Amino acid sequence: MYAIVETGGKQYRVSEGDIIRVERLKAEAGESVILDKVLIIGSEAETLVGSPYLDGAFVETEVLENGKGKKVIIFKYKAKKRYRKKQGHRQPYTDLEIKKIAKSGGKSEKKAEKPAAPAKAKAESEKPQPAPEKEFDFNAMTKAALVEFAGARGIELSMRLKKDEMIAAIEEALNE
Repeated sequence: MYAIVETGGKQYRVSEGDIIRVERLKAEAGESVILDKVLIIGSEAETLVGSPYLDGAFVETEVLENGKGKKVIIFKYKAKKRYRKKQGHRQPYTDLEIKKIAKSGGKSEKKAEKPAAPAKAKAESEKPQPAPEKEFDFNAMTKAALVEFAGARGIELSMRLKKDEMIAAIEEALNE
């Protein structure tokens, strides 16, 4: 069985017993860490894919060590200008050993499905109601936005008009 988990902005394909190096985590050596951002769990029989994550699925890991990576030298140089800048960097990391990959339980999936249905019903009941007309700040709008605003309300405007003339025409049409 394998899983694809996300941690530190990166995705890793892991199996039980694997050792992976991830971005530094706030955990000491020997501590247990649970990675709950599981994207995929797969085996020979089936593959579960989340959207984006699987509900209730997790990967249990143990911290082996925290450390710093190999030194990387950053050297900036500009020819004929006597400009040289040397800088080094060591990226912090955490080594994890994968102990257990757990699929989601049936209870968490059912809970996620129940609230989704009433939310759709509410959204459908709110759609037919027209929104009340708002006060608009026409001076803050661009000419293109004014033309688009007027077109949505059935008012014809030309881009050749000045902005003040457009605002006057829109206000006159809305007051009718």
